[in-house]
Amino acid sequence: MNKTFLLWLACSGLTMPAVAQDLDFALPESVGLSSAVLDTATARLQRHIDNNAIPGAVAAVARDSKIVYFQALGMQDVQNRVPLPDNTLFRQYSMTRQITSTAVLMLWEQGHFEFDDPIKMYLPRFEGQQVFVNPDNPDLSQTRERTGDITVAHLLTHTSGIGSRSSAIYRDNNVRDRNITLQQMADNAAGLPLFEDPGTRFRYGISTTILGLLVEVWSGMPFEDYLQENIFEPLQMSDTVFHVDPSRADRLAVVYRPDGSALAPYRIEPVPFTDEPALIEGGVGLVSTAMDYLRFSQMVLNKGVLNGNRIMEEATAELYYRNAVPERLLPLNTRGYWLGSGWSLGGFNVVLNETAYDHPVSSGTIWWDGSAGTRYWIDPAQNMAIVVMAQISPAHGDGFREDFKRLVNGSILQRR
Repeated sequence: MNKTFLLWLACSGLTMPAVAQDLDFALPESVGLSSAVLDTATARLQRHIDNNAIPGAVAAVARDSKIVYFQALGMQDVQNRVPLPDNTLFRQYSMTRQITSTAVLMLWEQGHFEFDDPIKMYLPRFEGQQVFVNPDNPDLSQTRERTGDITVAHLLTHTSGIGSRSSAIYRDNNVRDRNITLQQMADNAAGLPLFEDPGTRFRYGISTTILGLLVEVWSGMPFEDYLQENIFEPLQMSDTVFHVDPSRADRLAVVYRPDGSALAPYRIEPVPFTDEPALIEGGVGLVSTAMDYLRFSQMVLNKGVLNGNRIMEEATAELYYRNAVPERLLPLNTRGYWLGSGWSLGGFNVVLNETAYDHPVSSGTIWWDGSAGTRYWIDPAQNMAIVVMAQISPAHGDGFREDFKRLVNGSILQRR
């Protein structure tokens, strides 16, 4: 989106039709940010594109419910020279998890379950699950009895003992496959041993996908229908989908992988997102736009409400920001930002110690990213939401997301 047009739009008092609504556009200085430094952030993104670290990106910044930065740069399809529009569709992968966790929080608020409920109450296949004797070398012939039951809270905080979709034993046993149903995937996970007893370790994995099946049990609705009716429609997230139909296909970005000094198209999934999958996957299944995720982020900042549509009570929305992993299980991992992070019932990484991060974050910020180059931060201290999306694998793209966050942080003239 052209910056000059944005400035005219802000000064004219008009708002963008359909996309902005309550998130009006405004000049950065009106909310205490520097236009000049944000221009530097644009230039830095462009340098990453010029250096073939990423094919293109859409990035957005909102403060005090005002969109003060919204830029689309580079290419959606490098080989065919298709420019990247600001409503490009990006594979969200792990940024799906917070949407699923939101559905769970909503149903908890309505009294459908308690966080400490054993999931075997709702999914009986998890009743007699064993545990691997050695989680570092899982062997189906070497298992033991489980101590304790998986609870809903364990699934929300990745302390269930369920593994990652990329673990070798899960791949060997085809636990996760976009050609199977959600029920089949849950049954597959229940049919293998846990890596450790529930509640004894943070292990990032497919727990959130199991939550999608629980949403169906509690709501009596197909998972995708529940999200559409209760989250996407109220928040006007009109481009957040599990399947890119023909009407949207021309806006789906190509995923790229570095190939020497150039970028080459890279196929991550055997079932492309333009095909309707059997598996509606609450862990990694969504496709969306930067604007839709900015709207979701603003709802979280507003503690459950956007544009007059309240989807959860403020007290429930507070759970987005609270670490729910017991102190005895911290740190979550032994390297990098994990040393200063917790995990909330809302499915977000929670910044507990900002000094563990290699880019500036406020304590109490919640954030996460996706394995194809997307990321967002929600900062209640600065009342800011920041979204940046590209399609690159591996996702780091020469640090384009961290660089963008550093410069946005540097644009703050009035720190709170």
